Amino acid sequence: MKGILLLNGKPYLGAIQQDDAYIVCCDGAYRWARTRVRIDETVGDMDSTDRLPDPAPQTVYPTDKDYTDGELGLSVLMQHGCSPILIYGGSGGREDHFIGNLHLLYKAHSAGIPCAMISDLTTIIPASGSISLGRFCGKTISVLPFGGDISILSWQGLRYPYPAKLSYGECRGISNVCLSEDAYLDIQGTALIIVCIQ
Repeated sequence: MKGILLLNGKPYLGAIQQDDAYIVCCDGAYRWARTRVRIDETVGDMDSTDRLPDPAPQTVYPTDKDYTDGELGLSVLMQHGCSPILIYGGSGGREDHFIGNLHLLYKAHSAGIPCAMISDLTTIIPASGSISLGRFCGKTISVLPFGGDISILSWQGLRYPYPAKLSYGECRGISNVCLSEDAYLDIQGTALIIVCIQ
């Protein structure tokens, strides 16, 4: 079953495919999501919404807590065995929360769960191993080390060559272009792939 996590960042304006999905809405995301998508469960401390969500949260967490609402929501989806997990509303808004939301991607990826954060402008995907990029033909693609150095074992179908290694903290993987439907990267380590979809 697919998992969908709705967060309190910039509201996602596109269509959200709800079929065969378990949908968790975190706190303030309820403001933009409640009229647009089915919500199966709400989580959080409810400090960013002016009404009690429907469905009501099973637990209202204290504002002073160790986990963000997004991390609580991700844990719910992981406990339900959801795969893949798609995050909407995770970008924009407070930059500390956006960077934290990238770490949610890392957490899911490290647990072996395919995941992505989707906004109106980008799709952000953590990935390792052989990565097919053909569905992004014609799009700008950036590849950044995520959590450590990466080795690029092979690649094809991209405008610019990649070095054999990208060190954590380097930006040389930004602004490539996918040129073909058979484009791929073969990576050792974990990369953050950012696709500009507009």
